[in-house]
Parts: sequence; structure tokens; C-alpha cells
Amino acid sequence: MLNSSTEHAESLIRSTNARVTKTRVKVLDFLMAQSQSMTHHEIQQALSQDSDIDSVTLYRVLEWLTENELVHRIAGGDQVWRFSAGGGHQAHEHAHFQCNKCATVTCFNEVKLPAPVALPEGFSGGDVDYLIKGLCPRCK
Repeated sequence: MLNSSTEHAESLIRSTNARVTKTRVKVLDFLMAQSQSMTHHEIQQALSQDSDIDSVTLYRVLEWLTENELVHRIAGGDQVWRFSAGGGHQAHEHAHFQCNKCATVTCFNEVKLPAPVALPEGFSGGDVDYLIKGLCPRCK
């Protein structure tokens, strides 16, 4: 029997009209339970406790979840991708904070973003990343 968070993860995947796989559900369910963004390596270590999802499979699942806007990918200042549950275009419209000491990346959904940058004529903007660096409460 599935728990309610697993059922929710399965439902979100099913809403993409794609195949629901055990690995996709497991990874999305895991990320939905986290309070902070996690690297590929951190996710693999945590999931290796009770499954044998190899590195390549995990990479492909994370890419698929990102492409289908169920997870968003955050580029930290250290150039390491981190993943966080919650997708959709609006989910990307927030700032991120990266601790200079422990490298933890946290989504700041409640922080008001600055006005969009006016680009010169002929340029068309795409993704904009808002990364704030400093010390988190634990490291301060």
C-alpha cells in the first residue's frame, strides 16, 4: 500500500501523460520530503539505503523530472546542480541562498525579487537565476 506522499508523487507523474515508473516515483517522493535542495550525489547516497538506483539512472530521472517541471534544477555558485521538488514556470520565480560555509542551497519563495532587467534592443531574455550567498543560520 502506498503512503499519501508516494501517491501524490505518482499522481504528479501520471499528470504528464508519461509512463509512471518506480524510480521516478521514488525520486520525486524523496525530493518532496526534503526541506532543501540536494545534489545528485546527496540524492543517490540517501536513496542507496533502500534501493539500488545507479548514477546514470538517477541522472536520467532527474533530467526527466526537470524537463517535465516536477523538479527544478538550481545552479549553485560552486557550479554543482541541486534539485528541489516543485516545478512549473512560477516555481522558478524565486531567489536561492547558498551558504558559503556548508554549501547548502535553500529556496526563498517569500523573498521579493527585483524588477526584471531591461535588455538592449535585439536581446531576448530567458532564465534568470537569483543566487544570494552568505552564511546560513546553522553556520553563522
